[in-house]
Amino acid sequence: MVHSKRHGEILRLLQEEGTVTIASLADRLGVSLETVRRDVKPLTSDGSVLKMHGAIGLPSMIGEAPFERRMRENAEAKRVIAHMVAATIRDGESIMLDTGTTTSFLARELLGHRRLTVVTNSSDIARTLATVNGNKVYMAGGELRSDSGAAFGASAIDFVSRFSVSHAIISTGAIDAVMGVMDYDLEEAEFARMVLSRGQRSLVITDHSKFGRLGLVQVCGFDGFSELATDRSPSRDIAAALSQAGARLSIAGDAAGF
Repeated sequence: MVHSKRHGEILRLLQEEGTVTIASLADRLGVSLETVRRDVKPLTSDGSVLKMHGAIGLPSMIGEAPFERRMRENAEAKRVIAHMVAATIRDGESIMLDTGTTTSFLARELLGHRRLTVVTNSSDIARTLATVNGNKVYMAGGELRSDSGAAFGASAIDFVSRFSVSHAIISTGAIDAVMGVMDYDLEEAEFARMVLSRGQRSLVITDHSKFGRLGLVQVCGFDGFSELATDRSPSRDIAAALSQAGARLSIAGDAAGF
């Protein structure tokens, strides 16, 4: 692949994924890390691409899109993941969910369940599961975000810290082979970290597009949760990091999954 064609391929991958690590680019383009760095340099110099620690991204796509738009992105993958995870939750159990599009899909898949105890900071999830099928829903208080309608801040974290649940489940904005689970917002990352600590089972659910992305804030390393549920196999380096940490990997539609 000649230099100019690699530029086009790099930009195509960024359009699809928003951010991509240098290591992932080298692997996918079949070239060395140094070659990728040389290819990226003129793109960062003219402002086409933003450089981050170990990764690059499009200026228009750094950070997360508005919540409703994200609900439409990879919707079928999120629905498949949510369906798989919902099947592992029994009537009468307790679950804690952070705000996120994949956890919102999970809430909808749980509408067939009964007598759930749900703890969340998401008004979308609370509205979906409250007052139906004998559920009890506890929503964390705090400042509500205009985008997602979720509560954040010290009061929200303090509220959920008082609960101990069967299933603690978060979605995430990025998964990096070195940094682990990441997000783009400090308060969201802090809340997600607390959620994972409150479950007998701690589960990260994410579609494949988040693999190889580098967020702004670390939620936890791969040893910070017990399971990862997704729709496609992650890259070799992420799969190896999961295995080394002893975290279970479940892929929707995979007979070896849940």
